[in-house]
Amino acid sequence: MVSAEPDLAIRVRGLRNSFGSQVVHENLDLDVRRGEILGVVGGSGTGKSVLMRAILGLRPPQAGSIEVLGVDALSWQARESGLIERNTGVLFQGGALFSSLTVAENVAVPLKEHYPQLPADMVHDLAMLKIRMAGLPEDAGAKLPSQLSGGMRKRAGIARALALDPALLFLDEPTAGLDPIGAAAFDGLIKSLQRALGLTVFLITHDLDTLYAICDRVAVLADRRVLVAAPLAEVERFDHPWVQDYFHGPRGRAAQAARAQEA
Repeated sequence: MVSAEPDLAIRVRGLRNSFGSQVVHENLDLDVRRGEILGVVGGSGTGKSVLMRAILGLRPPQAGSIEVLGVDALSWQARESGLIERNTGVLFQGGALFSSLTVAENVAVPLKEHYPQLPADMVHDLAMLKIRMAGLPEDAGAKLPSQLSGGMRKRAGIARALALDPALLFLDEPTAGLDPIGAAAFDGLIKSLQRALGLTVFLITHDLDTLYAICDRVAVLADRRVLVAAPLAEVERFDHPWVQDYFHGPRGRAAQAARAQEA
């Protein structure tokens, strides 16, 4: 099935996700526009990562439809062809790098999996290109993940996520565990990559600074659905207790004040 809305990278309708009797999402709708950075926020237990995994095809929902790049993501054809997998890059929380492989070997894994016919020297060159794109020094390619700082490991994860030149980039709490300077630098990396490569970015975060710095729109998960998906100025005005506490509590006011000073 091909979407009638070509400007949408992701279209979710009527999604239901549950674990036994625990319903996480019920009749959830969400649109992600091509070329935007969409921030996804919500309290603990609202199923942000569950939603991401459903879109990626890692967890089949109990009901609903998901289109990714105009393709029915829940169809067997999409799964068998690997079309969606080849067009999506993912940075899971923590990086999820293989500890026994060097950074270059980690980045090469998707290339070897999807393009086994490529010569080894070409795979290595492509891996090193992605490492440089992620802002890592060239010598990082020969290092193990344990030899890198937390921020460098996240950049290595970005390099691997970009290995197949995806149209979509999924990020799960990318700045978690970073100091404010490192988090700001990582935000800048994501924004520069999105602009340079024309990426569509689905970004789960709790970091208010990230929302204000790089997100075009924000989707709020609560009450088992997407309450609102809109530019920040509109989301801030949305009349819901969690939204008001999140954006207008002490941390929200601090983030807004910091952005106002920078402007």
